[in-house]
Amino acid sequence: MSDSLDRLYAAVVAAKNADPATSRTAKLLRAGRGKMAKKLAEEAVEVVIDAMTGQTEAVIKESADLLYNLTVLWVAAGIEPKHVWAEMNRRERMFGIAEKLPKRSIARRKVVALAAARGIKRR
Repeated sequence: MSDSLDRLYAAVVAAKNADPATSRTAKLLRAGRGKMAKKLAEEAVEVVIDAMTGQTEAVIKESADLLYNLTVLWVAAGIEPKHVWAEMNRRERMFGIAEKLPKRSIARRKVVALAAARGIKRR
């Protein structure tokens, strides 16, 4: 799958200089991160709704749209797929492949505890 996302990423990068009148990707990239984030959120909500209503085929299609919009946002933010893969590898080493990073990581808890011990208040 990472090959497909890598190819999608390369196509989005290539579309940066395309004519927005003929390229939906170029138009989206020029619309700004706010618009890109809105499109990403819309697709995520559509995936959730379709999943909740048991629409498997729609979940598949909307998931592809979600990945496309995520990739466009990555390009705009200067994030390459290899950066995401590296983070996924780091998390796998720490927590296993099917686990999500805890909201408050162990390192973060240590920093907070150390700050508290030194009398430093968190913001």
